[in-house]
Amino acid sequence: MRIAVVDDEPASLDFLHRTITQEGHECFGFTSGLDLLRTLRHHSFDLLVIDWTLPDLTGAELIRMIRNGLPSTVPIIFITTGDNDADMVEGLGAGADDHLCRPVRSGELAARLQALLRRTYPQLTEAELEFGVYTFLPRRRQLTVRGTIVPLTNREFELALLLFRNLGRLLSREHLCGTVVGPGAETTSRSLDTHVSRLRHKLDLRPHNGYLLSAIYRMGYRLDAIEERAVGAAAAAGTERPLSPGRSRTPPAA
Repeated sequence: MRIAVVDDEPASLDFLHRTITQEGHECFGFTSGLDLLRTLRHHSFDLLVIDWTLPDLTGAELIRMIRNGLPSTVPIIFITTGDNDADMVEGLGAGADDHLCRPVRSGELAARLQALLRRTYPQLTEAELEFGVYTFLPRRRQLTVRGTIVPLTNREFELALLLFRNLGRLLSREHLCGTVVGPGAETTSRSLDTHVSRLRHKLDLRPHNGYLLSAIYRMGYRLDAIEERAVGAAAAAGTERPLSPGRSRTPPAA
């Protein structure tokens, strides 16, 4: 999972980064609330960890700006200094989901992260996620095609899961770059196109496997489910046109 951390203390930021990456997540560090807000306009994260005292914004201000200014319901954990009930109440009231008190212990942080991620993304705790011939094993971070494991990098797995979880939806280059390239990357970067091309080849995302991955010029990519009848019609017509799930196309009359 992609987790963003906001903390202006280098030692604290390093501790949080080490703990989060040791749990198998990608961690992106920020030293100010405004830096995080600017990044959130173009990139997405699966969870945010916010220090209560920042140089530009208070924790409560930052949480409110995230909740009011963005459509995302990304889970948020905030960290306070000492066991201050007033800060805890204010943070939860601003829209945070959980909180921790300093000094933060690595074991407690890991447990809170896992618990919140399980509640927010229950599908990722399932043993399997099936999409036709494609089966995701989130706990193992593996993907099989007709029972055969396809070797994928961590980012390729995240990209594949993102596409399948958003079938029929156009995903912008900004959104996809946030997953594949990382915050701050140029959306025109060929790195995204390279990752998509490799994934299309590795998974053979073509109509005969029930899915078609399309590039929308200057906008992004969309993965469509192709019905069996539509595949036959497309083959007969010499075309490959994606259909939305639940729709079919009647072949033209002879």
